[in-house]
Amino acid sequence: MNYRRLGDAGVKLSEIGLGGWLTFGNAVDLDQGRAVMDKAFDAGINFFDTSNVYARGKCEEVWGQYFQHRRRDSYVLATKLFFPMADGPNDRGLSRKHIMEQCHASLRRLRTEYLDLYQCHRFDPETPLEETVRAMDDLVRQGKVLYWGFSEWSAEQIEECLRVCGGAGGAGYEKPKSSQPQYNAIHRDIERRVMPLCHKAGIGQVVWSPLAQGVLTGKYKPGQPLPGASRANDGRQNQFIKKLVQDRNLLERVQRLEPLAQEQQCTLSQLALAWVLRRTEVTSAIVGATRPEQIEENAEASGIQLEKETVARMEEILA
Repeated sequence: MNYRRLGDAGVKLSEIGLGGWLTFGNAVDLDQGRAVMDKAFDAGINFFDTSNVYARGKCEEVWGQYFQHRRRDSYVLATKLFFPMADGPNDRGLSRKHIMEQCHASLRRLRTEYLDLYQCHRFDPETPLEETVRAMDDLVRQGKVLYWGFSEWSAEQIEECLRVCGGAGGAGYEKPKSSQPQYNAIHRDIERRVMPLCHKAGIGQVVWSPLAQGVLTGKYKPGQPLPGASRANDGRQNQFIKKLVQDRNLLERVQRLEPLAQEQQCTLSQLALAWVLRRTEVTSAIVGATRPEQIEENAEASGIQLEKETVARMEEILA
C-alpha cells in the first residue's frame, strides 16, 4: 500500500480508503463487517471514512466496536455531519449547535477521544459560513478534531470558505484540509475548477464512489440479470445505482475496457482505481465493500501506474 499526504497537511492516508456508506450497520452483519475491516488493516489501509447519518449512527457504533482494540495511532478516522439525525429544527445543518452536539455524539459512538478528520457533508446555505468555520476551528483548538474538511462543495463555496478562513487582520481560522467529492472515470465534474482550486489551497481530495458504485467493476453486464450478491440487487443499497445499471450504453462501454485491464495485468476494478489515483490531487480513493476479497482486490490497485496512452484510450471509450 502506498500513502499520500492530505493536501499540505502532514498526515498520510492510504491510497485506498474504506468507507461505511450503505454497508456497515446496514447491509453487512457484525461478523461479516469485522472480516472486511480486518482485511483492510491487513492490506495496509489506514484511512476509514464514515458519517453520522450512515444507518443513522449505526455505522459509527459498529466501527467503534471494531476499533476498540486497535492502536488509535494506527488509523486515520474520518466522519461527517449535515444531514438530519432527528426531526427537530436544529437536528441538521452546520450551525454551531449542531456541529458541537454531533461531534460529541460521533465521539461517543466511535469510542474515541478525537476525530482525525471531521467533514461538512454538504454546504449549508441557511447558516452563516463564518459560524461553521469558527465552530470547526474551535473543535481543532480543543483537540477533538485534528483536521476538518467538506464534501460536495462547489468551487464558489470553497473560495468563500477560504476567504472566511483568512480572517480580518490575518488572524484567521483553521482552514479545511480535505475535499470529498464524487470522482470516477464517468463522473469528472471536479477536474475543471474544484481540483485546481483545492490543489492551490493545499486541500487534498478523498474521493467517494471511485468505482461508480460498482459499475466500473464490469460485473453488471448489458442485457443480463443483476448478479445476486451485488449492490444493485440489494434493496438496502441500490437506491442510488438504479439509473446507472439501467444505462445499457454505459454498461457496454465499460465492457470494452476489459482488453485494457488485461494489457495492464489487472482487474477492471483496479484499472478504474488506478485511473482515479493517476491524479496527484487525489489523496485517497474511498471504496465500499461487503466481502474481504473485494478489499484485497481493490487494495492492490495502489501503485499501479497507467501510461498516458492507456488513460487516453479509457477516456475515449467512456466519453
